[in-house]
Parts: sequence; structure tokens; C-alpha cells
Amino acid sequence: MIIYTDKDVDMGVLKERRVAILGYGNQGHAHALNLRDSGVDVIIGARDQMSPSGARAKQAGFKVLSYAEATMAADVVMMTLPDEHIPSVYEDHVAPHLKRGAALGFAHGLAVHFGHITPSDDVDLFLIGPKGAGRWLRTEYEAGRGLACLVAVENDATGHAKSIALAYASGLGCGRAGMVETSFREECETDLFGEQAVLCGGIPDLIEAGYDTLVEAGYTPEVAYFECLHEAKLIVDLMFEAGPKAMRKAISNTAEYGGYLAGETLVTKDTRARMKDILADIQSGAFAQKLMDDTARKSPHLDQLRERHHKPDLEAVGARVRGLMPWLSPKR
Repeated sequence: MIIYTDKDVDMGVLKERRVAILGYGNQGHAHALNLRDSGVDVIIGARDQMSPSGARAKQAGFKVLSYAEATMAADVVMMTLPDEHIPSVYEDHVAPHLKRGAALGFAHGLAVHFGHITPSDDVDLFLIGPKGAGRWLRTEYEAGRGLACLVAVENDATGHAKSIALAYASGLGCGRAGMVETSFREECETDLFGEQAVLCGGIPDLIEAGYDTLVEAGYTPEVAYFECLHEAKLIVDLMFEAGPKAMRKAISNTAEYGGYLAGETLVTKDTRARMKDILADIQSGAFAQKLMDDTARKSPHLDQLRERHHKPDLEAVGARVRGLMPWLSPKR
């Protein structure tokens, strides 16, 4: 594994170029603000200046142009749009206007890795994947820290692609924590697997199943919420700070002993086999194609899944519990 830090970076290669961030959402706003605070010339590409994201970018003091105008005006174009919208925006607004020798960046490798777009060979092609949500990327930067990130170069047309990628990541604050060299394939496939099998699929469904089990057995919903959801942050924080071994050392012997026994019962050979199925579905491109196909139909399957997984009782209980702690007001 090769890891770079700020000392390996020449920020001059980026400060002499104009950067266009296409999209001003979860990742885009943090990229734009952090780069600007790092002394980089940043403009925003939006669907139009009256769109919600365009209006937010304008309010933050950025020059806001259309996707095509921003692409034409920039030397480095970063795509922070949702994966499912990147192909159409790229084909209609970016590809026809991208300068020869420009650098084209992505915050996630799905569209490129699975062939939903094919950038020209005469542009530098790189990826910067901060390991955390945009809100976290911004708050860590403001605190003088940073998020680690993954850095990949898929095409080096000018001989400067890696230098530009590292400078971009350093401008985000990632060089303070570490910039790990990888590939579009590795970033994309591991990111999708982590989201689906653990972070956004496994953990929420396990929490909801535990909550349902306690409530169906007659226990107080608020108590079930505390035990299965609220305290999950404590355990994750302990593992985040020092690893699973340190987490188990910090909890009671009762919790450690019961956790070993129950964990082996819940995460079985069959569970691990299903994880391998999920990974195979990702690696083959089948998942990415499902996403693109559903988007083309205006996302009916996604809407069905949202409805199926909406838990109004759990949400109501959560609101009551969080109401006891006003400092937990959500940060959007």
C-alpha cells in the first residue's frame, strides 16, 4: 500500500488551474469549500442557477455556470453528481466541451469502471474518494484535521495526472490524514460492497430487526430504541477510535461474552455466502446496471424499496428519544 501526505504534494499544479465542481450536493459542496479555502480557483457547474444546489452555491459566493459552461471554463472538472446521473450529464454537457489535455475527476468510480461512460484518451482521468460523507469532510477540514481518501489515476494523458490528483486531495484536507493509492476498480467495488453488506444494508437492517424483536416481545419501544439503535454509536465509536479488540476491552465481560456467542449465531456460513453473492453481483456490473435501468424508468424500484423500509413507528419513537437530547438536532 502506498500512502501520500501533504509533504508529497505540489499545490502549485492545482493553483495554476481553474477547477469546476459539477454538482453542489453532499460531496460537491465540501469539495468546493475546502478547495477554495486552500487557495484554489473554484467554479460550480449546476443544472441551472435556479436549481436548489445552484442557489446554495451562489449564496456561498461561488460563480455558478451551466454544466457545459463550467466545463469549457475549467482546466480540471470534478464530477460529484449522483452516479445514476453522471452518464447523461457527461455525454450531453461535458464530453463535447472538455478541453484537450484537461483533467477529469470523479468522487466515485462506478460510471467509469462499469463502462457507462468512456472518457477520451486525451484527458487526464483521476479519482478522489474521501472516506466519509461531505459534511464530515468539511467539518474535519475546518477543525484543522482531514479525512483519509483513496486516489486513483486511470489515464495520464499529460504526464501531470497524478500530481493534479494528489494536489486536489491535499486541497480537500485529505493529505493531513493520508491519501491511499488505489484503482478505479478497487475503489468502486469495495465501496459498493461496504455500503450494501455492512454500512447501509447490514447495520440498519440488523438494528431494525433487533428493535422489532424486543417490541414484539412486549418491551417498551423507547427502551428497545435505546438498546438497539442509540447505543450503536458508542460501540462504533469505540471500534473507530481503536479497533474491535479495544472495543471489547472497554465493555463489560457480560457484553463481551454474550456478543461472541450471539455474533457467531447471527453471522453464519450462510451469511458469509450471501456476502459473496453481493460482491459477485457488484463485480459483474449487474448492480450498476440495475441502478441505471431503474433510473431510466424514473426509479420505481427505488421508490418501492423506500416505502417497504419506511418504519413510521420506529421513526416516531426515535423522535421522542432524541427530543430528550436537544443537542442532537440533525445537521443537514
